[in-house]
Parts: sequence; C-alpha cells; structure tokens
Amino acid sequence: MKNINLDITKAACFLQDGAVKAYEPKVKEALLALENGTCPGNDFLGWLHLPSSITPEFLDELQACAQVLRENCEVVVVAGIGGSYLGARAVIEALGNSFAWLVQDKNNPTILFAGNNIGEDYLAELTAYLADKKFGVINISKSGTTTETALSFRLLKKQCEAQRGKDEAKKVIVAITDAKKGAARTCADKEGYTSFIIPDNVGGRFSVLTPVGLLPIACAGFDIKQLVAGAQEMEKACGKDVPFEENIAAQYAAVRNGLYNEGGKKIEIMVNYQPKLHFMSEWWKQLYGESEGKDKKGIFPASCDFTTDLHSMGQWIQDGERTIFETVISVEEPNQKLLFPEDEENLDGLNFLAGKRVDEVNKMAELGTRLAHVDGGVPNIRISMPKLNEYYIGQLIYFFEIGCGISGNILGVNPFNQPGVEAYKKNMFALLDKPGYEADSKAIKERLASEA
Repeated sequence: MKNINLDITKAACFLQDGAVKAYEPKVKEALLALENGTCPGNDFLGWLHLPSSITPEFLDELQACAQVLRENCEVVVVAGIGGSYLGARAVIEALGNSFAWLVQDKNNPTILFAGNNIGEDYLAELTAYLADKKFGVINISKSGTTTETALSFRLLKKQCEAQRGKDEAKKVIVAITDAKKGAARTCADKEGYTSFIIPDNVGGRFSVLTPVGLLPIACAGFDIKQLVAGAQEMEKACGKDVPFEENIAAQYAAVRNGLYNEGGKKIEIMVNYQPKLHFMSEWWKQLYGESEGKDKKGIFPASCDFTTDLHSMGQWIQDGERTIFETVISVEEPNQKLLFPEDEENLDGLNFLAGKRVDEVNKMAELGTRLAHVDGGVPNIRISMPKLNEYYIGQLIYFFEIGCGISGNILGVNPFNQPGVEAYKKNMFALLDKPGYEADSKAIKERLASEA
C-alpha cells in the first residue's frame, strides 16, 4: 500500500540553498525531546505512540457500543467543542456523502453536532428537528463543565429522557470523559451510561484517535480499524530513527519553520481541491493554532476550499502582501467517476472538455493555480493522498500531529498547553455572575461603565 506523499520543492525554492536541510539537527532534537519526554508539556505526550498502542479488542469494544447506537437511533448527536468534535467531524465529512442530510441511509444514523457554540437559534432548531426522532447522544467532555457542551448536553439529556423514557435514554447516551473526576464522570456513573475514558496525557486537539473521535466515526459506519492502521503506518514512517530525507513530518516541520523564520511568511493557508476536506482544514487550524500561537510567536493557520475560494480569495492570494504560503492537500483518485457530456449547441463553449473526467478538470485547475501562485511569490507545499478513505485519512491525521509536535518544539513553545483560551472564559463567567467570580464581575462591570 502506498503512503501519503509530501512535495516541498515549490516551497524550499523560496529559501536559500540548503536552508531546509539546515533544520535537520533541530528536527532531530525535537523528535528526541518528544520521544524522551524532555520537552515542554511532556505530560501530554500520550498521542505520540497512541496508534501502536490501540488493540483490536479495544476497537471491538468501541464498535460494539457504536452498534447499539446504530441499531437504536435515527440520529446521534455528538456534544463537544474544539478537539472534542472537530476530528470526528473532519473524518465523517471526508468519508461521507456530501448530501448526507438529504439521503435516506437505512444502515447508518445521521450524525449531528452540538455543544460547539452558544447559538440559541441553532439549539432551538436542533431540538425541534429531534422532536420526532429516535436519537442518542455522545457527550464528550473531560470536566463536564465546559459551558458550550454542558449547556447543550443538559438540553439533549432532558429531551432524550422525555421522548424515550429514562431507562431507554440511558442505553443511548454515552459519556466520553475523565476516568475518575468531573461533572461528566459523576453524571455517567449516577445515570449508568456506557462510558469511555479520555486519557489524561492526551490533549483535546490530539484526541481524534481516542474514543473522542473513534466512537462517533464508528457510529457513522466507517472503518475505525483501517483509520488506526493508517495512523500506525505513519507512526512508523515518521519515527525518530527515520532519516530526514524519508521522514515527511520532519520535512514539513523544517520547511514551514524555514519559511517563517528566514522567509518572513507568517500565514499558512491549508488548501484543498476536494470539498469533503473542509472540516479536515478546520481540525488542522485548531491543532496548529492552539499548539503554536503563544509567547507572541507562531504561524497563523488559515484555510481555503479551492476552486470555490479562488473566486473570493484568489486575488489576495495572487497579488496581496507576500506573507503567506500554501499547503495543498491533493487527492490522487476520486471515489466516484463522472464524465463531462457533449452538447450539440455548445453555447458555453465547453465541448473541448467532452468525454473528460470532471476530476481531470479539477486537477488542471489545481496545477494551473499552483503555477500561478508560485509565480506570484507564494511558496507551495503539496501533500498528496492516493485516495480519500479511512486508511489514508488515518495517515494524514498522525502526519499532522507529529509534524505539529516537532514544529512547536523547533519554535520554542509548549505545543501542548493553551493558556490564552482561559481569558475569555474568566470574563464571560464574571459577566454572567457565576459563583466564585464576584470580584472579577465587579471589576469588569466598573470598567464597562467607565468606557460607556
């Protein structure tokens, strides 16, 4: 079986000769620090050898739970935010039917997501949709008190119990949470929910290969054994003993740090030419943004869906400030085949495409855009996937995770904490008069009054 492939030639050419190779000692040092647990945040390295530690028996246990939900639910709602939902959604949307919400699938429940916002309209419309549905809930929260997720879960729990009865509801509500502590663990134990553990040493954005991601993906009907097998293969391909010239994660970390430090590139745009990969870019943005954006450092992660966004962002990318580079994910072979038809009148002038696969047109758009952007001063990194399936998505997930760990260590930050996300929560709780935040509440309200 082939692996995903990395081409950095159209990015390295924007740096001095040997600049990428010069990062080899730093990459090696970063990999050893990860392997030996000597890097900042070393208590959150459980993801590093997670793929190879997953047993067939554990996957069978997850699939058995997923089967119960599949047999008893028309809809499964995944309640989680950030890393507690983005990875699962990325995989499900990449592998699923683009029109899943319109297609009657007798074998698989519809997977919906909640707990990732505080939109009253969103939640009201969701609960209205579920009013005549047999639904279940996967509640993903280590603490059980994250505002967005806890708010949504309380609504969903009450509705599920009202519609199905408490005994039936507890069969279709699953908790993925801490092993021993927190509100979600207390609730799961009290109510008798099936539960799975979020490992203490795996942070949310690295958790897609734990039950956090694997259970929802299995509920959607996809092969989690193949997903894990792909990640296991990439774990071997990106290990500390793999030569720099063969280690694609090491090369990715090196070239993006070279572009940032020596090339003055401050923004990385993740680009895909396959609409199904939109949420893979969203997952990648959290992974890299939350891992590297600290200590006034870090490449800003952005994303575009091409060719769609070429008609909105293409001008800026081609001719705007030269502080960007692109990382393009390219899928070599689509899962479907569709030929472009001939038309006798040819009013649109497209008969020159007659008989060609639609993907051939897409590939030429990709190549033409890449040439134009490189000519316009935008370095391009290209990641090619043989197909869009579980195995190669598993490879892609681990590739980005290990690349992130290496890159963050080269940058000189702790890639595994997120101190900056606590500031807004403190202000929000104070403004809502949450118990324990009285002093903050008074200070903030006085400040707002003075600024009014």
